Amino acid sequence: MRIDPTTAVAVEAVILSAPPTERRSSHVLRRLLADPLGILGLVLVILAVLSAVGADWFATHDPLKMSLRARLQPPGPEAWLGTDHLGRDVYSRILYGGRIALWVSLAAVSTASATGLVLGMLAGYGPRWLDSALMLMFDAVRSFPTVMFALAMVTLIGPSLGTIITIVVVTSIPVYGRIVRTQTQSMKANEFILAERALGAGPFCVVFSHILPNVIGPLLILASMEIPVVITIEAGLSFLGLGVRPPTPTWGSILHDGYQFIRDTPWLVIAGGIPLIVTTLGFTFLGEALRDAFDPKLSRN
Repeated sequence: MRIDPTTAVAVEAVILSAPPTERRSSHVLRRLLADPLGILGLVLVILAVLSAVGADWFATHDPLKMSLRARLQPPGPEAWLGTDHLGRDVYSRILYGGRIALWVSLAAVSTASATGLVLGMLAGYGPRWLDSALMLMFDAVRSFPTVMFALAMVTLIGPSLGTIITIVVVTSIPVYGRIVRTQTQSMKANEFILAERALGAGPFCVVFSHILPNVIGPLLILASMEIPVVITIEAGLSFLGLGVRPPTPTWGSILHDGYQFIRDTPWLVIAGGIPLIVTTLGFTFLGEALRDAFDPKLSRN
């Protein structure tokens, strides 16, 4: 199809009016650093990541070493957060438990968001029959209650780290896919996308050059808000004995051990609950700040 020069100039002007990604990124960063809760969330997230990555250096004891003579000791110089019923250092176990929590959350969220990104763009930009098939699949997966699905998976496969990641990935893909599909469909109808297609751009060029950079923002917001949810799911399954097998330290298993001896040693529950609360607040504050930075219309009043 031939395009006369006047039409081509007009079309190129529309394409150049598309939102510049680099300027938008710097604007988002400035808004994020101007938000006190966003900075607090970023600091808490950095502390959680550093404590998990540097657990080998920050830990004062072997998290698996038992000493029955030192069982259920209160916090002190020898054990900063006390010891559990097997004499294991709670502080060291919390650090290594944070490594498990972050590994599960990052692996599950990154896999689910990447898969949901691909499927969502296929549903939003592809033919109608593909959109209908993918939406039917999303609805079928989301029709199962998450807790019942998790119990069924644990019963069939057995409790393990891989089982938890599989549960989270399968149940989270439809959430990311729906968000990306909606964003893709709204972007597909924009003038600069229509102009790009009029100039002869193929589907891959349009998707990767224009649609992908504009759907990454909402996807990052959703992913940052989903990380604390995954951490609590892992802690809940481990608390019930359906997660990572002992003696691997996890925040859920620490809470489970503390619950059994809560009348004698309340510091076990406190020590196991504080990192879970702090990490959840950190990712939640960061996610809300990212949401406000990407879309000021949704800012908190």
